[in-house]
Amino acid sequence: MLAAEQGAARNTILAYGRDLRLASEALGDGLVTAAPDDLARLFAGWSDLARATVARKGSALRQFFAFLLSEGLRADNPARDLPGASAARPLPKSLAEGDVTRLFAALDERLAADPSPANRRLSALIELLYGSGLRATELVGLPRHAIRPGRGHAILTGKGGKQRLVPVSTRAEAAVEAHAAAVPADARYLFPSGASHLSRVRLFQLVKNLAAAAGIPPTRISPHVLRHAFATHLLEGGADLRTLQTLLGHADIATTQIYTHVQTKALVELVNAKHPLAGR
Repeated sequence: MLAAEQGAARNTILAYGRDLRLASEALGDGLVTAAPDDLARLFAGWSDLARATVARKGSALRQFFAFLLSEGLRADNPARDLPGASAARPLPKSLAEGDVTRLFAALDERLAADPSPANRRLSALIELLYGSGLRATELVGLPRHAIRPGRGHAILTGKGGKQRLVPVSTRAEAAVEAHAAAVPADARYLFPSGASHLSRVRLFQLVKNLAAAAGIPPTRISPHVLRHAFATHLLEGGADLRTLQTLLGHADIATTQIYTHVQTKALVELVNAKHPLAGR
């Protein structure tokens, strides 16, 4: 149901599967027939877990029992009254514009010293992460001809199987074109590796290695941090949340609102600078 009807991402389905198996084991393989009191005790046993983990486990139970009810496999939903455990949304890690400048300077130096296929691939990866705000999974799984010179954008399939338009800068197009020259035209992926594509783990390693060369602590950076930097710097440049929601591929504007601290700061500065009473 999660895959066919809701289009849930593979990682979501795997996480929910683990949560339900563990819950069933904790109840002596009696999850399907569990009573509200059984679920309450199960929920109480999660008190030491992170709020985000509890929120996900609670969501898995609610959706599981709602499914059983809709399919006529149960006459009630014992998870209906489980207490909510909303996950706290910490401010996303990002990079200052100075850090981004240092990162690209290190990349340019590496390319100038050694314009090898590996370094041209790295250039294309970094340009798309920061210039287009792609998720790591979206980036490594790009089809071979997803980005075409002169178009200025790409249509990609993101989280939950949803398609969206992403901007592709002239710089990124040039970097991709230089990289693609070494990729067979009939290849399935833009960033092939073996029988499949570049792995997310390898992408993390490449980003952290470049950060170290740029003098940026590797603990402060990841592909997702570059995606957050893309969003943060767009907002600081005047973009609005609705536009950002579209570019990031967020299904719910509430997800994009983690960036409101950036927009709030900009609005305060605007009022202080432009309001008629600002100079009095």
